[in-house]
Amino acid sequence: MVEQAPSTAKRRSRARTVIQGVVSLVLVVVIFYFLLKKIDLGQVWSAIASMTWLELTLLGLLAVWNLCTYAFVWMAVTPAPQLSFGHAMVMTQSSTAVANTVPGGAAVGIGMTYTMLGSWGYSRSKSTTAVLVSGVWNSFIKLGMPVLALALVALQGSATKGRVTAALVGIGGLAAAIVVFALMLRSEEGARRFGLLAGRVASRLLGLVGRPAVRGWELATVKFRNRTVALLERGWAPITVASLVSHLSLYLVLLVALRDVGVSNAQVGWAEVLAVFAFARLATAIPFTPGGIGFVEAVLIAGLTAAGGDRAKVTAAVLVYRALTWALPIVVGVATYLWWRRQSLAAAATRPGVPTVEPQPPAG
Repeated sequence: MVEQAPSTAKRRSRARTVIQGVVSLVLVVVIFYFLLKKIDLGQVWSAIASMTWLELTLLGLLAVWNLCTYAFVWMAVTPAPQLSFGHAMVMTQSSTAVANTVPGGAAVGIGMTYTMLGSWGYSRSKSTTAVLVSGVWNSFIKLGMPVLALALVALQGSATKGRVTAALVGIGGLAAAIVVFALMLRSEEGARRFGLLAGRVASRLLGLVGRPAVRGWELATVKFRNRTVALLERGWAPITVASLVSHLSLYLVLLVALRDVGVSNAQVGWAEVLAVFAFARLATAIPFTPGGIGFVEAVLIAGLTAAGGDRAKVTAAVLVYRALTWALPIVVGVATYLWWRRQSLAAAATRPGVPTVEPQPPAG
């Protein structure tokens, strides 16, 4: 019985992965079918083909810059010694490629992040601090951008009931996240209590599926609190700036793509594009498909068309935008992962007395 348990768990894990993959594929096919069936694809391609080489070059440069901004965030959140730009690019692109292609890829990407940081000498506790701080700041900005976008749209006299509702949801989520984060960092006792409460909730949820209760979360949250306070005391400004630049760079790729295919500012203003972009980021916070494929396109096309854009041109711009921000990171990520794998094997081979073990992708 004991020997069969690991193999049984492995089979269940594989079956769950296959089911997730099939469900994700079906969702993507269904979404794109209903999304594109009423659109003249000839007009979409004509809008894309009408872009000049100068416009394509500018879009390509913006896409490359957008990839670099991911690295800037990780350079800001890693405790001393700071992660180099090259290592940050390798790690972010490799983990993004996994998140964009594998069902449940976000969790696998985090596992890859730990593996790569560990290969460069970062302890698990320092890696955890970087992972959580970058995630918290990303959530703050993702929740705060709809509020900023609504304010800008309102100043232009284009606020609607739906946008106000979405912004209020963002305000509520942002306020709750800030309160929880502030209480946890306020004192060690507050962090310990939060860890105990989170541990109880997690244990009850795990108990529903027959898993053992968690232990030691209060110690982990206290340690996280101390490391985070030390990190933020010296680096909260660079972390905030880098995170903002990363989000706004992504928005800039979408805005330029819209203008290049012929969606003018008179049709959809830059503030309205920011609003749709921000709400799309908020609506797809839970990745039902790898990298939000299908859902992101549907939300963006629906929102930008409702704002006044021509549907065929909007679709063309969104497809170009997703090619540069979803597909391109996959290509780059495969290359960076292969580079890291080769470097890890070479380092292991030159280490005296240590057998060469091929690095394996982290399990989900």
